[in-house]
Parts: sequence; structure tokens; C-alpha cells
Amino acid sequence: MLFSLVLLTPVCLAIAFLLLLLATLSVPITKTIFLFRLTAAAKSGLFDSSVGGSVVFGVWGYCTSGVDVSVLGIDHDTAGECSKPHLGYTFDSTVSQVLHVSGLEKTISRTLTAALALHPVVVALTLVTFLISLFMLRRGSNGTSRLPSLLALALGLITAILTTIVFLFDVVLVAEVRKHIRADTDNVLNLNWGNAVWLTLTATILLWIANVGSCAGVCGGNRRRTTVDAEKY
Repeated sequence: MLFSLVLLTPVCLAIAFLLLLLATLSVPITKTIFLFRLTAAAKSGLFDSSVGGSVVFGVWGYCTSGVDVSVLGIDHDTAGECSKPHLGYTFDSTVSQVLHVSGLEKTISRTLTAALALHPVVVALTLVTFLISLFMLRRGSNGTSRLPSLLALALGLITAILTTIVFLFDVVLVAEVRKHIRADTDNVLNLNWGNAVWLTLTATILLWIANVGSCAGVCGGNRRRTTVDAEKY
């Protein structure tokens, strides 16, 4: 039973690491993983025409889907493009052009997007914690080792707290954008939450579960040491 609890730590940490890595490698690095998507669609009775476009935003920038223009039932698509990966970004002229909405410059804060740089930090911490947790399975008659368990628990708590903060940053960012979009564009734009937010949430939950396994390793190590000391006397 104890070993099963301890085994939770490296398993949960490995999965959390992969999820956080995917979230960090979001748009514009990986186009299928993003924090949120803005979609615009404008229709006109003149010549039965319509114009639509969308932009997805990630940790390091954005990617546009291009502009879909339909006139008299004939579609004309323009190629999408991605911004260069960089720390902190805002809605620039490219975003406004694709969404056909002006005055979006203050919708998103460069400072808030710069805080997304914590994503690679928690990825690195999770990896280190995972490597330490592997040593929990090496020593001791019960399959655990107390020192690696203590180290994994200490670093795991720090990692879980920071990852929780990262998740809250993601939520605040998307919520702030949604609030400004609704207030400034009269619901012309639609905002959809991206999968990167839920990847981070899942990783956060797994990291807290991993700390339960670390606690089991520490407690198991304490019990084993107490038993050995009692046998000496």
C-alpha cells in the first residue's frame, strides 16, 4: 500500500511534466495548443458577402487563421501568419486587421503576458522534482528512501504552488481579455478558452497529488527508522 502511494509521485510528476511542456510550447510554436481564440465574423447584404477571421494566442505570441472572404458564394482565403516567439505581447495591427476591429491595443497587457514566462520555469522544476522522485524507489525494505522523499516533497510543494500561480495567471489573462472584448467591441468578437489552460490545470492537480506520495515516502522512512532503532534495543 505504501509503495503504491509512493509510486504516485514519479508517475504524476512525469505526466505533469509532459502536460506543462505542451502548454509551454503553445502558439506560435505549436499551433494546435493555445490559451484562447478570438473569432470575428461580419456579414453584409451587399452582394451577399461575408468576412471572417480568427486569432489564437499562446504563451509566446499569436497565430492568425487568415481571412475568409465570401462574395456571391465564392470563397477567397488569405494565408495566416504567426508572430515571432517573444516574451510579452499585445494586440497589434495584424490582429486588428484579421479581426476587423480597431482599438484593441489596450485589451491585453504586455506585463501580464510577460508573466507567462513562468511556464518554462515550472516545467524545469517539475522535471527536477521527477528525477529526484525516482530515487524514492531505490532504498529501504519498504521500497522508499526518506531523503529523496524529503527533497521531492520540498521541491514538489514549491513547484505545485508556482504551477497554481501560473494557472491563475492564465485564467486572469483570458478573463481580462474577455471582459475588455465584451465592453469594447459590442460582442462582435467571440472568445473561446484554449486547451493550454486545461493542460495547466490538470498538471496542477497532478502535482498536488504527487506531494501526497512524497509525504507517504517521508512517513514510511520514519516508520522504518523507528523500527530499526527499536530492534537494536
